[in-house]
Amino acid sequence: MAVQINPSILSADFARLAEEAKAVEGADWLHVDVMDNHFVPNLTLGAPIVEALARATDTPLDCHLMIEDADRWAPQYVEAGAGSVTFHVEAAAAPVRLAREIRAKGARASMALKPATPIEPYEDLLPELDMLLIMTVEPGFGGQAFLDIMLPKIRRTRELISKHGLELWLQVDGGVSASTIEQCAEAGADVFVAGSAVYGASDPAAAVRALRTQAERATARASWACDD
Repeated sequence: MAVQINPSILSADFARLAEEAKAVEGADWLHVDVMDNHFVPNLTLGAPIVEALARATDTPLDCHLMIEDADRWAPQYVEAGAGSVTFHVEAAAAPVRLAREIRAKGARASMALKPATPIEPYEDLLPELDMLLIMTVEPGFGGQAFLDIMLPKIRRTRELISKHGLELWLQVDGGVSASTIEQCAEAGADVFVAGSAVYGASDPAAAVRALRTQAERATARASWACDD
């Protein structure tokens, strides 16, 4: 399972987004947090900015929608240029239908779970997805401390993915840094969103490379990766 590092532009300089995107061109995806000030208590950017970013960078866009009425709005982000669109299951009325619509429009479909939302009720939905996102902070703000109580949830999710033999990426988002990424990788994550750990560094591209090395080292010794 290949490690992927997705820098979050929530921690970038919004006045220089095109330059900030180029500063991490070695990354696998550029993570774009979309917040509506309703589902979460913060307001960020929307589809027009995603469309502009898609024109400004060759790095594919991984859009994380922290918004209400995801069924209505998520498909617009595919049309804006996102290569992967993540909706929160807590905000989706028909998650299977939505995942299929996102895929039909040509993007990868991903579903996110808040820290308090268990994975087990959604086991049957996993084959409909390309990625599952386990939030390791409460969604809504960058720079929060990593919630280590999410590690067992990551392990359980990886077990379910293996149980069904799925090629499903397992992403973690929130407080991912040099001090936490190895724990996440050992627990079963293979896609890592890092905000301040990348954009707070003097050399964001070097920070991406360093995080990748750490995650790959941890994955190599992880029991779940050896089993796979």
